Amino acid sequence: MVYCQGCPWRCAYCHNPHLLPAEAAGGIAWSEVLELLQRRRGLLDAVVFSGGEPTAQPGLAAAMRAAKALGYRIGLHSAGIYSRRFAEVLPLVDWVGFDAKAPFDASYERITGVRASGEAALASARALLASGVDCEFRTTWHAGFLSTAELERLARTLSELGVQRYVLQEFRDSGCLAFRPTQDAVEADLVALARHFPQFSLRPA
Repeated sequence: MVYCQGCPWRCAYCHNPHLLPAEAAGGIAWSEVLELLQRRRGLLDAVVFSGGEPTAQPGLAAAMRAAKALGYRIGLHSAGIYSRRFAEVLPLVDWVGFDAKAPFDASYERITGVRASGEAALASARALLASGVDCEFRTTWHAGFLSTAELERLARTLSELGVQRYVLQEFRDSGCLAFRPTQDAVEADLVALARHFPQFSLRPA
């Protein structure tokens, strides 16, 4: 797992706030990561780029190509923040975990604190589904920032877009400064959500 520094969104429930600034102390140069990957060839199967937001990195595609050249499969965890760069790296990845945060309207802006964030996420979601890359869509849910009605509306939209695999992630407060845990995911109508997708699961906190 390679955690990329930097994310322009400020989701209140983020449990990696130390990765939000574009620069931070203690970073590891990509050349050092490559050296590690070279030593671990035959022992590791894949490299997953996470964050922060990996598509914030101008060198993401080059890094993926370098890892692929060593024989690694490539995974990506992303919220689709930079839709153009997201689309550019899709031909390089074997799997994507896509964070769908809310219905793709003003609800998104309320979560991320950034205008038009829903538009960028929707464009990336459509590109991912059109690419045919193996993927999982998931939503971290806490009723303090997303109502049950909004969650149902998001599930319906994702289903209409063609999402096959959807995971509802229970909020966890590890590293999070804004919210405390609740039993919200347990109280959600999981049966109603599940009917929208061929594959649906609840991922405990």
